[in-house]
Amino acid sequence: MFIALSIIGGFIILTFGAEALVRGASAVALRLGIAPLIIGLTIVAFGTSAPELAVSVKSALAGNPGIALGNVVGSNIVNVGLILAITALIRPITVQSQMVKRDIPIMIAASVLMWFLLLDGDVSFIDGAILFGLLVAYLGFSYVSSKNNPEELDIDATPLNPLISVLLIAVGIAMLVGGGILFVDGAVDLAKQFGISEVIIGLTIVAIGTSMPELVTSVMAALKGQSDIAIGNVVGSNIFNVLGILGATALIHPVSAAGFNEVDFIAMLIFAIMVLPFAWSGLRIGRREGGMLLAGYLGYTSYLVMQVV
Repeated sequence: MFIALSIIGGFIILTFGAEALVRGASAVALRLGIAPLIIGLTIVAFGTSAPELAVSVKSALAGNPGIALGNVVGSNIVNVGLILAITALIRPITVQSQMVKRDIPIMIAASVLMWFLLLDGDVSFIDGAILFGLLVAYLGFSYVSSKNNPEELDIDATPLNPLISVLLIAVGIAMLVGGGILFVDGAVDLAKQFGISEVIIGLTIVAIGTSMPELVTSVMAALKGQSDIAIGNVVGSNIFNVLGILGATALIHPVSAAGFNEVDFIAMLIFAIMVLPFAWSGLRIGRREGGMLLAGYLGYTSYLVMQVV
């Protein structure tokens, strides 16, 4: 009974948190003259990735590296194969040229770098410092680029008092973190009752659970016509998961790749690469592309289920 309440309650909190975050972030973009795409790539993406950070650090410190790394790998797969897919199926996503030329390639490069760093079996303190340093550089570059390209500004949001906007963002992030952790705890307890392995739990249940903020936020943004925030949230979250979450976790405790096989990393890289040609074609990710991504994710999930049985 408690597990069911944890899962349901977590999802409800996530929904209200996503609504608050999208509304507050859109208002901030309008007031500061910052492109919604940059807001999606930064504030919204990092806010919705907060549960991944909390779960990964908590798992690493508790001696559960499988969940910590599986959370990052699985979340990146879920973000593209499930979240971007569902968002596109609900409402086709318009993609800015900057996203195709810069941010999606950076997402792919981050995935390749992660795989390279794990060739020796773990992500060390030095590896974590490299990843986190690259995140800081990416943030600085994105901000400068946004301010130097006023033509990117295409904002359709309701003006709000600055204090209310910041409060909405803070409350939204807090609810996403709390709801995400509550959802994950319930899902993990449920999985353990069925004897599912730590790595599989990390790649599936924890990954989906901690990605629920991205799902709800992206869908909300798409329904409100904020395509930039919707896709920026997914791409930004994937970049943040590798550079920020894996980097920060490794700075606290080395992250081992024990229990993982190359299929999981290859799947993460393939999904990241698939976004590029889809977005490049007409600068739009439509329902057909969304269906293909979802089909790929269902295929990968079926592979994982086969490993369990």
